[in-house]
Amino acid sequence: MAVVFDKPSLWQRVAPMLRGFDWLLLAAVVVLAGLGLLAMYSSGFDHGTRFVDHGRNMLIAAGIMFVVAQVPPRQLMQLAVPVYALGVALLVAVALFGISKKGAQRWINLGVVIQPSELLKIATPLMLAWWFHRREGQTRPLDFAVAFALLAVPVGLIVKQPDLGTAMLVLAAGLAVIFFAGLPWKLVLPPVLIAAVGVALILAFEPELCADGMDWVVLHEYQRQRVCTLLDPTRDPLGKGFHILQGMIAIGSGGLWGKGFMQGTQTHLEFIPERTTDFIFAAYSEEFGLVGNLAVIAGFIFLIARSLMIAADGPTLFARLLAASLATIFFAYAFVNMGMVSGILPVVGVPLPFISYGGTAMVTLGLALGMLMSIAKARRLMQS
Repeated sequence: MAVVFDKPSLWQRVAPMLRGFDWLLLAAVVVLAGLGLLAMYSSGFDHGTRFVDHGRNMLIAAGIMFVVAQVPPRQLMQLAVPVYALGVALLVAVALFGISKKGAQRWINLGVVIQPSELLKIATPLMLAWWFHRREGQTRPLDFAVAFALLAVPVGLIVKQPDLGTAMLVLAAGLAVIFFAGLPWKLVLPPVLIAAVGVALILAFEPELCADGMDWVVLHEYQRQRVCTLLDPTRDPLGKGFHILQGMIAIGSGGLWGKGFMQGTQTHLEFIPERTTDFIFAAYSEEFGLVGNLAVIAGFIFLIARSLMIAADGPTLFARLLAASLATIFFAYAFVNMGMVSGILPVVGVPLPFISYGGTAMVTLGLALGMLMSIAKARRLMQS
C-alpha cells in the first residue's frame, strides 16, 4: 500500500517561525520605515541610487531581524563574551592599522571595509547584561566597578578614533544596563550634578571658553568648535555654524503642514548639508511640517515604550537588561539626531533610525529588533 505525504506549503513552514512575534513593535517599525522611504525618495531621488540602496538596506535589516528572532535569549547570552571580545579586538586593530578618512580612523579592511564601532552598540550591552545575569541576587560594588571597566574599554577606543557620536550611543546603552542592574542612586546623582554644573559653567563663561586659541584639553579642537557653534551658530554662519543654521531654517520654514512632498526649497536647492544622512530630519521637517514631525516622534515614542514593555516582561534578568538597553539605544539615536538638527545638541554623526541612509547603522537596528523579538517570543512561548 502506497503512503502519500503532503508537502507543507511555504506558509506552513514559515508560520511557526513567526509565532510569538510582537506585532505591535513590528507595526511601529513599519510606520517609521514607510516615513523613512518617503523622506529618502524626496531628499535623495537626485542623489544617485540612495533611495534604492535605502530600500535594499531595509530589506537586509528585516532579514537579519527575522533570523536573530529565531535565536533564543539563552543562546544570545552564550554569544556575549565572544562577540564583545571580537568587537574590542577589531577596535584595537583599527587603532593600529585602520583606514583614515577626513581625519578620523574608524574603518578597517577585512576584504570588506567595515566600521567595528557599530558592532559595539550591540556587543557592549550584550556583554554587560551577561555579566550582571551571572551575578543575579549577589551584586557587589566590585561587580559594578568591573562593569564600568567593560564599558570604558570600547568607549575609550571609539573616542580615540575619534567618533564622539558612536561613543555616546555605546555609553548610553552600557549605562542603561548598569543602571537597571541596580546601581545605587548615591552613585548616580553625583555625576549628574557635576555634569549640570559643567554645563552651567560653559554657558556662563562661553565668550572666554570659545575664544580663538583656547584649548579645552579633554576635547579635540573640532569637538570644541562644535560645542561653541551650538552655543552661538552665528559666530561663523557660513562656516562651522552653517549646518545648524540651515537645519533650523528648514525646520522652521516647514510650518504646521510643511511645504509638501518634494517641494522643500532648502532641501532641493542643496542648502541642507548631508540631506540624506545626518540632516534628513531637517529635509523631512521642511516638507511635512510640525504634523509630520509629530508623526515621527509618536512612532519613536511607541517603539521605545513597547521595547520597555518587552523588557519588563523578559523571562530572565539577562533578557530584561538587554531589552532595556536596546530601548535606550533607540531613544539615544532619535534624541541625539533630532537634537543636533534642531540646534539643541552639538552636531555629531548619529543617524535617525529607519529614516537616515546608512547600511551599517541599518544592520545594527536589524540586530537590535531581532533581539527584542527573540525576548518577546521567549516570554510568549513560556506562557502558551
